[in-house]
Amino acid sequence: MGGAARNEKRRKQDEAARKLAAAGIKVERKTGPNRTAIIMVAVVVVFALLVGGFIFWQRSSSSADVVASYPVAVSGAVVTAGSGPVVVDTYEDYLCPQCERFETRYGDEIKTALNEGRITVKYHAIAILDRLTEPQGYSTRAANAALCAAAANIFPGYHEKLFAEQPAEGGSGLTDEQLVAFGTELGAGPDFGTCVTGGANSAAVGAETEKAAADQALQTEGTFGTPTVTVNGKKIDLNDTSWLQSAIGA
Repeated sequence: MGGAARNEKRRKQDEAARKLAAAGIKVERKTGPNRTAIIMVAVVVVFALLVGGFIFWQRSSSSADVVASYPVAVSGAVVTAGSGPVVVDTYEDYLCPQCERFETRYGDEIKTALNEGRITVKYHAIAILDRLTEPQGYSTRAANAALCAAAANIFPGYHEKLFAEQPAEGGSGLTDEQLVAFGTELGAGPDFGTCVTGGANSAAVGAETEKAAADQALQTEGTFGTPTVTVNGKKIDLNDTSWLQSAIGA
């Protein structure tokens, strides 16, 4: 639009405004974008980016693995980790989805307490879901492999790996070759493979499972299930997400 045309348009707008003003109607001429609105939108965008960055950082930080630095010993089908004054017993089946969620939720928190010498954790290798794989028996094979890992000094990482790679109920479960490969990746020696494929701890797993299932103190309404957790011998309510902090007085 040329200068003459713009001037003529402006003259007509001014004339219209004068007529409206004479009628008691006030008109505000728009000379450009609403700067206040633009500034507010910019502030909202910057705030969203800052919040999003903080959340991403927080999630990244919380998902960082806690490196295990506590001692581990194995006896029968029980792996004892740490040497703290508060004793936590966990009964878990490596095919159990609730056990996987327990590990995801509390794994790093438990490892931190172990590293700090606040707790001792006794991991009871349980196999109550053998029937839920085809062929049956994965729970026992996985529990056996975890105990082999304890003997090979790779239990913390192997325990975490079994839940991270947990197969679905109703499937075939992980093969012995896969179970051996997990240990090899974590630095286990050749005896580990022999222990896994030979089922060296299978009988101990069966005995521990029967013992736990028969213990009324571990039952809920007459039934034993996994995960079951006790603190200093007392069964806890896993709906209480602060159970560990309460146990160590944090």
